[in-house]
Order: sequence, then C-alpha cells, then structure tokens
Amino acid sequence: MDIEQHPFEPFLPENARMLFLGSFPPQPHRWSMPFYYPNWINDFWRIIGLIHFNDKDHFCIIKEKRFNEQAIKDFCTQNGLAFYDTATQIRRLKDNASDAFLEVITPTDIPSLLQQIPLCTTIVTTGQKATEVIASTFNCPIPPIGSKINISIPISQNNIVRPIDFYRMPSTSRAYPLSLEKKADAYRILF
Repeated sequence: MDIEQHPFEPFLPENARMLFLGSFPPQPHRWSMPFYYPNWINDFWRIIGLIHFNDKDHFCIIKEKRFNEQAIKDFCTQNGLAFYDTATQIRRLKDNASDAFLEVITPTDIPSLLQQIPLCTTIVTTGQKATEVIASTFNCPIPPIGSKINISIPISQNNIVRPIDFYRMPSTSRAYPLSLEKKADAYRILF
C-alpha cells in the first residue's frame, strides 16, 4: 500500500487562537474543495454555519454540492481559526476515508505549527484518531468527548513551554452517530 503525503499546506492565520486538527484528508475524489473537511457529506462546515450564522448551509453551494472555499477561508482568517491534521504521511489500510483504517506513518510536528501561530492557546481534535495521536505525542490523557484538559507543549529548543487547552470534539463524519444539532451543541463550547 502506498504512503500518502498530506495534500494541503497548514492554514495558519497570524491571529489564530484555535488550531483544529483532524486525522488526514480523504482521497481527492471525495473532495468538494481543496481545503480542510472537503468531503461534501462531512458536517464540519455545516456545524460552523449553524453556530455562527444559525444556518447549516451558510458555507454550502448546494446546487453544486460543494463548500464555498473562499467564504470559509475569509471566515477562518477573520476569526483566528487555524487548520491542519495530526499526520503528514499515512497509509490507507482499506480504500476508504475511515480513520479506523488509517496508519499514521509520520505524525505532524505540532510544536512547529504552534511556533508559527504565537497567539494560539487551544488545540481541537475532531475525531478519535486525531485525539489518539495528540495524546500519544504529548503523553497526556484523552479528554472525554466534548471537554478539555490542559497540557503544556514545548515549542522550541530553548524549552519554552506553552500552556494549551486540548479539546476533544465529536467527529464531524456522518458515520459518527450524533445529529448535526447535537454536534453543533458540543462545538458551541469552543466559541
């Protein structure tokens, strides 16, 4: 099985206060845009639309079954939301987008990302695999779904440590057995 390299650059607005980390993007044929949470049937952008605009379709171009990438990037830049994933290289053990069948080959260098966004005080994982990678990387417990723990992350060779709120949120995949409204209720605590 081939090793896949992450297809996107980290999205790190200089005012970012919150870093969202998934596991890894699905295969390109599942994308509705070349940006984070690209799968049309993933609920992430509907959750954000519901929370901030009381409209699950705020970021949707429904007739084209795609998300409005520019509107999403503008919103995230204005609101200090950064995005990447917890793996830069993976192997898919089955030909699907399920985290259960992702083997992380190279985890992301999270301290390096945090160095680029000095105002960031919060990391949010959006699924089980991403949560497990963070817990393993920083040798910390896994927070219950919808809650946070405080961790300290060394961000330089000078042993500078940054306190971080580490939130574990429910998966935004439709496979996760929770309604869109209940997922939005869980994510609302972040904002």
